[in-house]
Amino acid sequence: MEGFIDTLNGLIWSNWLVYLCLGAGAYFTLATLFLQIRCLPDMIRQLRSGESSEEGISSFQSLMISLAGRVGVGNIAGVATAIAFGGPGAVFWMWLVALLGSATSFIECCLAQIYKETDRDTGEYRGGPAYYIEKTYKHTKAAPFMLVYAVIFAVCMLLATSYFLPGIQSNGVAAAVENAWGVNVWISATIMAVLLAFIIIGGVKRIANFASMVVPFMAGLYIIIAVVVLFANASQIPEVFGTIFRAAFDKEAAFSGMLGAAIMWGVKRGIYSNEAGQGTGPQSAAAAEVSHPAKQGFVQAFAVYIDTLFVCSATAFIIISTDMYKVFEGQSEDGAVIYDGSLPDGVPVGPGFVQEGLNSFAAGLGPSFIALAIMFFAFTTVLAYYYMAETNFAYLNRWVKNETARKALIWFLRVLIIVAVFVGATTTPGNAWALGDIGVGATAWLNIVAIIFLQGPALKCLWDYRRQKKAGIDPHFDPEALGIKNADFWVERKEKLIAAGKWPGVEGKVVTGAGTGSTVVE
Repeated sequence: MEGFIDTLNGLIWSNWLVYLCLGAGAYFTLATLFLQIRCLPDMIRQLRSGESSEEGISSFQSLMISLAGRVGVGNIAGVATAIAFGGPGAVFWMWLVALLGSATSFIECCLAQIYKETDRDTGEYRGGPAYYIEKTYKHTKAAPFMLVYAVIFAVCMLLATSYFLPGIQSNGVAAAVENAWGVNVWISATIMAVLLAFIIIGGVKRIANFASMVVPFMAGLYIIIAVVVLFANASQIPEVFGTIFRAAFDKEAAFSGMLGAAIMWGVKRGIYSNEAGQGTGPQSAAAAEVSHPAKQGFVQAFAVYIDTLFVCSATAFIIISTDMYKVFEGQSEDGAVIYDGSLPDGVPVGPGFVQEGLNSFAAGLGPSFIALAIMFFAFTTVLAYYYMAETNFAYLNRWVKNETARKALIWFLRVLIIVAVFVGATTTPGNAWALGDIGVGATAWLNIVAIIFLQGPALKCLWDYRRQKKAGIDPHFDPEALGIKNADFWVERKEKLIAAGKWPGVEGKVVTGAGTGSTVVE
């Protein structure tokens, strides 16, 4: 069985997934006319001025839930692994993947907003790949096939995020705390289970509030420490950037012949870290309260930058500026050492690179700080996993007619996650990582293929937003004017605003954009 799982995992996370992610990112970059660069002001503006409501959360809160899932242990261990087997040049290719992935993230998160709906039991906004896969072509003959496709996605995401991956993250927290401070894993497991129960029982708003407090603090602190270490080695700054760029194009003598490995590890690490296209970000994106889907698309596009350009880069700068790394031939620790650096003997590839880098700056800082970072990063990732699981569970729950039964099933999911965290923290993970990766990898394939075919409404949304902004008004979304079907939430929203006299054009002079059907106010 273990051999079968490893084989399946290898097939799913093969180079073909890398090619698919890169190809999709490059295509959407061209299709949106380099949105990730042109629309940076819109991204920043929406973070500052996002709305909220009883049903939805703010754009910033949605971003924090998304980042809780994106920013995890992989931002520490994964970057170290990429440098060890791909050389410093891998960092450049991580940056490139983030740039391309930002456009992909916009498309999928914009679709999530367009086709979101209100949960009939909680009143919260729900959406994501399962929802837009089903709804985009619901009015066509392809509807039955798309429904099956959506259910498969929801099941894969649910299996991965409800049990396997949460247990792995809690195991990492318990191990890090025990190694750094000698705290028994049973104590860590109990505290995590109790805290998790308190947060998830409060629903999406409590998850959002917790993530909004913890994620910026921990990510900000991590980046600040990295900047301090970098500037403590100020003389190395030009060399750090020079090494990254030269190695990225096989121009650094020490890493000659590693171009292929640098590209592969940088791309894979970037894809795995920023999750653009994997279908994880759209679920939190749908929960946001916005007047136009493109607004949240911009926010989630910026999330890719935060994860890779800021947090992953922070790890890379700590490692490279302190020279605390080794580079191996053959993409394995068993291979010959190409570059030995200043790393002490016996330090395995992973968080140890960062720990030694911090220790070179301040003796004894490394183990405690990395344990703290892993503790916060991993726990917030568990919260994000729960939210993803609940969203897809709610999607499947739509076929359960009895309200009491639906609520009972949600409580079952909550108990399952809490048990997974406790058991994962106190036992050996086994095949959990592989099984979780299979689930998430499968959803990546399903989602990227889907958004390539479903991109139309998202692109219409983008151009509609730009037209309204040029007209000098705060964009409001009217799917009927754009010929977008099955966006029932937004049709109902428009009717409510018209009835309340708050829809653009109700009280002012109505101007219809040429060929667009969208209304603006002079």
